[in-house]
Amino acid sequence: MTSAPLDALAEPVERVGKGWTASLSLANVAIWVGWYGPLQILLARQAEDFAPGTGMSKETLLAWATGVGAVVSLAANPFFGALSDRTTARWGRRSPWIVAGAGGGALSLLVLAGAAGLWVMTLGWCLVQLTLNAAFAAVTAAVPDRVPRLQRGTVGGWIGAAQILGAVVGTGLATAAGGIAAGYAACAVFTLAGVLPYVLRHQDLRLAATDQPAWSWRSFARGFWLSPRRHPDFAWAWVTRFLINLSNALVLLYLLYYLRDRLHHDDPEQGVLILTAVDSVALLATVVVGGVWSDRVGRRKPFVRWSGVLMAVATALLAVWQTWPSAIIVAALLGVGLGVFMSVDFALMTDVLPKALDRGKDLGVINVANSLPQVAAPALAAPIVTHLGGYRALYGLAAVVGLAGAVLVGRIRNVD
Repeated sequence: MTSAPLDALAEPVERVGKGWTASLSLANVAIWVGWYGPLQILLARQAEDFAPGTGMSKETLLAWATGVGAVVSLAANPFFGALSDRTTARWGRRSPWIVAGAGGGALSLLVLAGAAGLWVMTLGWCLVQLTLNAAFAAVTAAVPDRVPRLQRGTVGGWIGAAQILGAVVGTGLATAAGGIAAGYAACAVFTLAGVLPYVLRHQDLRLAATDQPAWSWRSFARGFWLSPRRHPDFAWAWVTRFLINLSNALVLLYLLYYLRDRLHHDDPEQGVLILTAVDSVALLATVVVGGVWSDRVGRRKPFVRWSGVLMAVATALLAVWQTWPSAIIVAALLGVGLGVFMSVDFALMTDVLPKALDRGKDLGVINVANSLPQVAAPALAAPIVTHLGGYRALYGLAAVVGLAGAVLVGRIRNVD
């Protein structure tokens, strides 16, 4: 593969091979293991252990810790994306940040493994968000760097499959390891090992020093604002992603507690694993197919719109039919919708990027639409579950929010 400096800013035209896609997908699996092992199981178990004596319920404590970590994520992803855009290292723009972020993430997970109270748990989770977002920003930016437009739905499909597989593997490791500390250690090892095949086997594109923008704190900071007036498609794509991700976050945040406290499931942790597996099987059945189909017909918006509608309907079903069988059906429907959404919406995002020099930063801004819901969801969910109607009201709100996101994709004008 070429590493000529000018190629770093060129619009890619040569299709990437299966080996490159497989290695990048594995790196995504690794990063998502580092996030979802804690989010699905380990943080909830620690919150339950630490809540007595704090004056907070386990729900509020978990919402507080994950919310603070999500605030860190909001800033970290675009920040490290912007730094990778400017990196002129011998090993390329993206690879140094992938290695440093994954290594830092593994160490941060070990901090969580040793947490003995709320403050260390929160600090450890903030460090995980900081470091893994550095790696994720670089991994994400590699796609518009290397993949031509009419292959991005397909590659986005494999990346989407990798991300949900990471959630399954992370949940499985956290559940099977036999304890909280062992679960974190298993996730840490996988996170670091999983990124190595990509950075060792595939040469990154280097940015020429002459193409690096002159440094100025003021211009660097101002670059994170993208005017909705000048870039309306970018703005509407961001809003669409934010709303659908917020809906999904509202569904997932208290899943363990929902199974335990509302459905009275005999083994709620196993229940989470079962629902995650059902969701994942359905997602894997559609995520690559949706991306390939979108590439072949050359259209994005219809796929994003109708997948969002399906997820909204499934979430509404969860609000009105609260049983274990209904939870399994909803998990399957959400998986089908999310599979199509993840692959095609990712391709749509890369199609609305303003310019090549800022791919990492701009994708980081778009990825804020993934992390901001992690801040908003706890703030909305905790009072709804505890004081304003419980889980029916929570999932009803999530359905409305997701439907709004599906409708607003029609406001994107210059991408079909």
